[in-house]
Amino acid sequence: MVRFHNINGKKVQFTAEEEKARDAEEKAWLDDEPNRRIEQLRRKRDSLLAETDWWASSDLTMTDAQKKYRQDLRDITKTYQSLSDKDFKFPTKPTE
Repeated sequence: MVRFHNINGKKVQFTAEEEKARDAEEKAWLDDEPNRRIEQLRRKRDSLLAETDWWASSDLTMTDAQKKYRQDLRDITKTYQSLSDKDFKFPTKPTE
């Protein structure tokens, strides 16, 4: 692949050194995809946990279903590495 810069409105081809650097950047980006995927999963999981933090208030008692839901959320990364993993789904939030 030949790449170009736009310098002052002129199309200037990358040098061999610039091509090599850009190839390394793209490889690093691709190699880091699993980390980005699990981080996305963790962010969503953390958001769901935060929605239920009030359940753990000292003046409330969590039901077994609520405890299980929160534990299942915490454990989700033991089973899944991405929101797009086959059969992935978050546990169902209890209504009680």
